[in-house]
Amino acid sequence: MATIEKIEAAAKRLHGKARVTPLLSSPDLDAIAGRRVLVKAECLQHTGSFKFRGGWAALSALGFHQRKRGVIAYSSGNHAQGVAAAAKAHNTPAVIVMPADAPKLKIDNTRALGAEVVLYDRVGGESREEVGAALAEERGLTLVTPYENPEVVAGQGSVGLEIARQAAELGITQADVAICCGGGGLAAGTALALEKYAPHMRVRPVEPQGFDDMARSLASGEIKSNPSQSGSICDAILTVEPGENTFAILSRLAGPGVVVTDAQAIHAMALAFLRLKIVLEPGGAVSLAAALFQQDAFDCDTVIAVATGGNVDPTVFQSALSQHPF
Repeated sequence: MATIEKIEAAAKRLHGKARVTPLLSSPDLDAIAGRRVLVKAECLQHTGSFKFRGGWAALSALGFHQRKRGVIAYSSGNHAQGVAAAAKAHNTPAVIVMPADAPKLKIDNTRALGAEVVLYDRVGGESREEVGAALAEERGLTLVTPYENPEVVAGQGSVGLEIARQAAELGITQADVAICCGGGGLAAGTALALEKYAPHMRVRPVEPQGFDDMARSLASGEIKSNPSQSGSICDAILTVEPGENTFAILSRLAGPGVVVTDAQAIHAMALAFLRLKIVLEPGGAVSLAAALFQQDAFDCDTVIAVATGGNVDPTVFQSALSQHPF
């Protein structure tokens, strides 16, 4: 399981490799939310999402011979690109198992980074875990899972270290930290970092309606699954169920989950572009959507929303802007 010691070690390996992303703000967004809203712009990270942190942390922790044999990962796109970019930098062969219905941009970008892409039928019920495990065994590859690998979670936890430091510079010691949540790796890693460096900040996982497995799991005290793996525009954070390790961490450290609609995520994308001049994908905008449109879910005067990714197909982004003309 990830620990604060692993997070601190991963942050050292990430120094000079990952970008320190800014905390952005807008008076207009504060007015909509009725409180101070700060946006941690991980959409500006290498490969367009926070997943680069976990990919680099995991690859840099492997031994020479493991890296030489190669790695395999499964992902709808952002973890895919993060691992592919880290593998390319380490001169490591990479195989990425991706759903056939993933956005074309994410598939193309993963291939452009030099990874071999293997597609599977998510809609038809094919298991990415089974496909990935079979290929790993067949080829002798090291499996880098998206949210159960402790080094991946440690890399994501570097976001929490930055939030604690940046918030302190602004004089903020207490806040709800809204985090877009799939399997829970970023939320868990950030929660561990904040536990030590900003103990009065609390992680709040945010998910799309109909795919709120983490929120239901936290509420019930046991892992709950989603009935479907597709059906939301927030493709980046659609998982079957929370990871066992991430759920254990969040059960101890996180507040209740927050749920937003696809329409609210789309609206948040448009507002982020207009007010902050950043591009978000739907799954990367749900945290901001929660801060703006689920005001009653938060107790603190400040919400820090981690905008986790900006890898959106142009047609989807154009549609978001057309639905909310300025």
